[in-house]
Parts: sequence; structure tokens; C-alpha cells
Amino acid sequence: MTELRYTADHEWVRLEEGVATVGITDYAAQQLGDVVYVDLPGVGDAVRTGQQIGEIESTKSVGELLAPLAGAVLEVNQAVVDAPELVNADPFGEGWLVRISATELPPLLGEDEYRAGLS
Repeated sequence: MTELRYTADHEWVRLEEGVATVGITDYAAQQLGDVVYVDLPGVGDAVRTGQQIGEIESTKSVGELLAPLAGAVLEVNQAVVDAPELVNADPFGEGWLVRISATELPPLLGEDEYRAGLS
């Protein structure tokens, strides 16, 4: 399995052959509560590291989805747009959000570093 990397904003990144699959962590999904709406960027959109590229709305709040790297959006997960509860049910699997062709990958956290920041 490819190692996941993390942002301090509770997003995970799985990089495979220059393509980054991005989602939010189980911690973020729990903090948001029941996700009821997901707004994602368009395929082909250019994104910059740290840029807001979408929103995740829950019964508690609205969270921003920030680009953890620079590149172009290759794919959005239409399944989470149609069934936002997938973000809660399987945040590291079927609840992924976007795939981005990585043109710039900033330093990201390993799992131990990310988990240490939660406490």
C-alpha cells in the first residue's frame, strides 16, 4: 500500500505516479459530523498549494477543502457529490475527494507527525 501523507488541515494525500488522491482524515470527518453536501473543483482546474478548492458542509458547520499541493484537477469523486455521507463512512477509501496531477508537492506530515499534532 502506498504511504499516506497528511496536512495540518486534516487532509490526506496518496501519491502514485505523479497523481495525488486527496481526502479528509477520519478525525476531520468526525469533527465535522454528518456530511450533507460536498462542493468540489472542476476537472481541469489549476490549483495552488493552500488554495480553497471546495467546501464540505455538515450538520454542524462548513469546512474548507484546501489544495495540499499544486497541479491540475484530473478527477473529482462524483460519488461523494451524490452521496456526501461517504466522507464519513469511508474517508480513506470511497470517500476520497479529488485527484490532482502533482506539479509541486510541498512537505507533508507522516502519520506519526500528524497524530502527534492531534493531542
